Amino acid sequence: MLKIIDSGLHHTCEGISRREWFRIGTVGLTGLTLPGALALKSSAAAGASSPVRDRAVVVLFLGGGPPQHETFDPKMSAPAEYRAMFGEVQTKLPGVTFGSHFDRLAERADRLSIVRSFRHGNSSHGSATSQVISGGNATEAQLGSIFSRVAGTTHPQTGMPTNVMLGPAAAGAGFKGNPDYTQRCAPIGSLSKSFQPFDPAGGGQLKQNMELRIPRGRFDDRRSLLAALDDAKRGAELAAQRGLGQFNEQAIDVLIGGVTEAFDLQREDPRTVAAYDTSHIKIPPSVFVRKKGKKGFAEQTPEYLGKQMLLARRMVEAGCRFVTVTSTGWDLHGNRFGVDDGMPVLGSAVNHAVAAFMDDLQERGMFDDVLLVVTGEFGRTPKINAKAGRDHWGNLCPLMFAGGGLPMGQVIGQSDRLGGAPAADPVSLPQVASTILRTVLDPGILRLHPDVPTEINAAVAQNPIPGLAS
Repeated sequence: MLKIIDSGLHHTCEGISRREWFRIGTVGLTGLTLPGALALKSSAAAGASSPVRDRAVVVLFLGGGPPQHETFDPKMSAPAEYRAMFGEVQTKLPGVTFGSHFDRLAERADRLSIVRSFRHGNSSHGSATSQVISGGNATEAQLGSIFSRVAGTTHPQTGMPTNVMLGPAAAGAGFKGNPDYTQRCAPIGSLSKSFQPFDPAGGGQLKQNMELRIPRGRFDDRRSLLAALDDAKRGAELAAQRGLGQFNEQAIDVLIGGVTEAFDLQREDPRTVAAYDTSHIKIPPSVFVRKKGKKGFAEQTPEYLGKQMLLARRMVEAGCRFVTVTSTGWDLHGNRFGVDDGMPVLGSAVNHAVAAFMDDLQERGMFDDVLLVVTGEFGRTPKINAKAGRDHWGNLCPLMFAGGGLPMGQVIGQSDRLGGAPAADPVSLPQVASTILRTVLDPGILRLHPDVPTEINAAVAQNPIPGLAS
């Protein structure tokens, strides 16, 4: 627990509450305090070896339900009211096309695996989100929480939370999203609250445990956060000099230093920041004029997505092993966005940000160490409706993978003639969950650990998607 508090508490003569500073170390790493973990770092661990692989997962969740036709399965041979509204673009893979807004991803298709037969059958936003983000595992917790239940909630060397949630507010947006998919994507089911994902913009047990009240409640203001961490570190150094001890001092450095550096985008090469930048991709004023009065419509903007994906890469570098990035606006009925005005904005942002993320990982030699998953809670109806949109559809859902050391440059499964249901090699939620979890957990070693709940072992032990076994 890192808990740096304000002047409202009683202090010792050293100007600091010794009790609170000692609480810095209790970060819940398989029952050890962080100072204890650091002190015992050189000791051999008893029992079975760790099931945690040296890889990471980044899930980009497109809240609202992305359409399968306009993303990765255009169906241009279908009648006009079914096929992708904006046409298709040829990929690097012979005979494989994407929706026309994904030209940059089409150029990188040899580094992608596209699943065209993923189905779970649920067409309700809330329950489908919970199902997909948990992979339908029996604990009903999101997959990142499953991972942190096994690996611990923080990285032993860097102090970074192992499971992080990055909504638009984490990248500086002044809104939470409509609806707030950072909350929808964080179910913990039967697990303890301590395994909630760390949301730097607010919420979650780990966030509360790492509470900074200098000044109060400003995690969503990154400048205030960084200033608070700098001040706290200076205070921690002074306190350490006065007798906190070697490992408590090291714990403070780990926690504060890791979080500070990971969220400080000024440490990035400006060219890298520019490569990710999606701030130019905004909802056109004409759309606001036509659909005025739609509550929360402005919060569908994807202009922060590039920074979210850059932060995701920085989280991974700092020791986080499961990152969920949320983007909203994909409920393309035609009420707020339809396919007609939504895809040029939302699709273009995903195309740009994901391509930048892939290239960045490749250049840093991290591509095979990080699995990127792109999906949403369901797909959209095969037939375009009267509002130039598509409605909820749980019978076929877009799903894309990149990296993680898995086989790339392929299309898995096939949809039917109209793009409404699997026609070959259907893929289920448990298969998706197993594919993701096996990237970061070794099922053979995991089953040797008696403290791991049966439900978690079962989720990892499921058969992965054929062609994507790690």
